[in-house]
Amino acid sequence: MDQYLKPDYWHAKVAAIFQWFDREIFIDQSLINLIAIFAGIALAWLIARSLKPKLTAIIVERNLAQTPLGRLLHALEQALTYVIAVVLLWLAMAVFQRFGLKVYLLNLFESLLTAWVVIHLITSIVRQAHWARFIAFTAWTVAALHIFSLLDPSLALLDSLAITVGDTRLSILIIIKAVIILSFLMWLAISVSNLFGKRISTIEGMAPSIQILLSKTIAITLMILAVMIAVSSLGIDLSVFAFFGGAVGLGIGFGLQKVISNLFSGLILLLDRSIKPGDVIAIDDTYGQINAMGARYVSIVARDNTEYLVPNEDLITHRVVNWSFSTTLLRLKFSVGVAYGSNIHKVRELMIAEARKIDRVLDDPRPACHLKNFGDNSIELELRFWIRDPENGISNVSSAVRIAIWDAFEANGIKIPFPQRMVHMVAQPAENKIEKI
Repeated sequence: MDQYLKPDYWHAKVAAIFQWFDREIFIDQSLINLIAIFAGIALAWLIARSLKPKLTAIIVERNLAQTPLGRLLHALEQALTYVIAVVLLWLAMAVFQRFGLKVYLLNLFESLLTAWVVIHLITSIVRQAHWARFIAFTAWTVAALHIFSLLDPSLALLDSLAITVGDTRLSILIIIKAVIILSFLMWLAISVSNLFGKRISTIEGMAPSIQILLSKTIAITLMILAVMIAVSSLGIDLSVFAFFGGAVGLGIGFGLQKVISNLFSGLILLLDRSIKPGDVIAIDDTYGQINAMGARYVSIVARDNTEYLVPNEDLITHRVVNWSFSTTLLRLKFSVGVAYGSNIHKVRELMIAEARKIDRVLDDPRPACHLKNFGDNSIELELRFWIRDPENGISNVSSAVRIAIWDAFEANGIKIPFPQRMVHMVAQPAENKIEKI
């Protein structure tokens, strides 16, 4: 292992590379190889140009865009030029070998291109773009090093760069392997948890909050198992991380109080089912429908499609109005003042009748109108009516009822008074006047 750290070793390697270039690259047959490579790519581009529309038509006509086969065909369409180029280069290699010409550059380029095409087609099945890019980059790097016969020296060099922690030896190679294995296991854990989440969401009779709690519990458990398996598979003693675990615990205790508070508040909300996705709630100045419940916050979508992310802790410690906690049946009310001299019985009948004309107002319980007070300027009445869909808005239905009542009052000559004040001017007696000097 130590030889890879000596300068003489790498000087010899560089000299060997230059000698190889003189022997294999800077010759006439290599120029012929390069011409064949560029000609093959150009011909492959012309052929692929005529075949790509046919592949696209197959995907569209058979509605395969969202299926694994459709994604594979789409990836094949994107890499069609290189697939055809691989075939043409393979044919060129066969011809060159038939006439005894060297095919080193052709073989090298064809191998690299074949590896890229195969990896591109395989990773196209992965839906998450970032995971697909990571897998493709890792696999192609390993394939390229293997093709250039540099894989074993590179692995040996990475393994020689190591430190010892206790009884455990940690090298760059071990860390890279751990990252690759952990990435694969995390991807697998997320995929499996998403599959369980979809199945749990289809279970009838289970509250939405319990469904979310089960889904998140499964996801967290699988992620923890993925980390433990990745570390254990490399032969690393978990006690090595005891120090880091203590540091993380200290950081959580002092710096992540709010994060932990929101996390446990979210678990409490899921367990006590005080709120759940679909509920219409109001907290402080925020009113809307719960769209999603996360580990740290609850997403509330207002009527103007503004999405508020409210910390879970606020929903525990603040006063929350849940319009649909136990039932979606909701009573609304507002006051209306009419002028003295109006026929109160007719006014009440008109207000009730106009409220019942609005589609969202329920007939059972039916609207009611009560005389509340004899005010200074008007007779005060209160209209009460019920709706069953608060998630569709409250102000809009109240506005519709008010407009209907206004039109009915206008048609029947019923006045809504406004405050008036009469001021009497009293002349000051002459004897009380103060003479100005």
